[in-house]
Amino acid sequence: MGIQGLTKLLGDAAPGCMKEQKFENYFGRKIAVDASMHIYAFLVVVGRQGDQMLTSETGEVTSHLQGMFFRTVRMLEAGMKPVFVFEGKAPELKREELAKRSNRREDANTELEAAKEAGNAEDVEKYSKRTVRVTREHNEECKRLLRLMGVPVLEAPSEAEAQCAQLCKDGLVYGISTEDMDSLTFGTPKLIRHLMAPSSQKPLAMEFDHELVLKELELTEDQFIDLCILCGCDYTAKISGIGAVRALSLIKKHGSIEGVLAALDSKKYQIPEPFPYQEARRLFKEPDVVKGDQIPQLKWTSPDTEGLIDFLVKEKTFAEDRIRKAVERINAAKGKASQGRLESFFGPAKVVSSTMGKRKEVPVAAKGKKGSSGAAPKKGKLGGMGKKK
Repeated sequence: MGIQGLTKLLGDAAPGCMKEQKFENYFGRKIAVDASMHIYAFLVVVGRQGDQMLTSETGEVTSHLQGMFFRTVRMLEAGMKPVFVFEGKAPELKREELAKRSNRREDANTELEAAKEAGNAEDVEKYSKRTVRVTREHNEECKRLLRLMGVPVLEAPSEAEAQCAQLCKDGLVYGISTEDMDSLTFGTPKLIRHLMAPSSQKPLAMEFDHELVLKELELTEDQFIDLCILCGCDYTAKISGIGAVRALSLIKKHGSIEGVLAALDSKKYQIPEPFPYQEARRLFKEPDVVKGDQIPQLKWTSPDTEGLIDFLVKEKTFAEDRIRKAVERINAAKGKASQGRLESFFGPAKVVSSTMGKRKEVPVAAKGKKGSSGAAPKKGKLGGMGKKK
């Protein structure tokens, strides 16, 4: 789910924290990719016709593999160095959100069957997308694919976006590629959206700068986390009737969720029960991640051509000529990437705001006190890499 309404709020109240970037501007950059989130997106859209997904000749779903292979090829061709981070065990605090998602999938399955009986093609496609679930098999196949492509894989001990954020905070990558805005709540210095969108859409990446988020909103790190919890996150229900703009106003005025709750009219606003905002706050500040000094060296190697042919062509019935040509493009691009990044090669990025245009005025009030940095994260489990640089 991410953080409800945060993208629009930043576009209106902190437009200077966002900038559009051309895809090729990330030449030479190491990018952490939230793998599980992107796999879900591939299963939803790649090769879909109605409720039919892309499959091999034997009927196995291959949408995730096609999306992962060709989008990663595009990144490698552009001289990027992606490292894919896979989800670990979900935090206990997320159990309720996961249960809600499971219920929504069950409801979607019911609606899907009704749409099929009614012959409503539009509803069939809509509800079939809502039934998509990333399985362990999808993840394992994508890990195998990426390793054959010579791309490093990291298995997070818990939330993938938290581990991506830690890689960025430790300076091991430039930024993280994800669509989930809670990466900013986990403190990633650079969040990059739309980086793995299909090339046919010719999208511009949207880069968010965490430091500028705090500066433009005039919040401390602790206050920003409290803002995100009030907006609505994966770890607790939100206070009904409080949207992103109202949440920002309240945090600016009262400094913290504790201050907001003390001043809130309980007759007007329904506070959820339970409301584990303190646990959610702690999870954002002290997530279960592997820190930089424990992370082995990230290694990018040449793709295993014959291994890819065996997996994608012989097992999954991909077209051999397309796979071989894609590998040739990767190898041709490796020479460019080895030259390193020249900052002066690219022009300045364009700063943009949301479609609302002008920055909205928000009430200004006393700021809260800056909180402590929190305890050290726990150790996690690593996969598919060598030793630290």
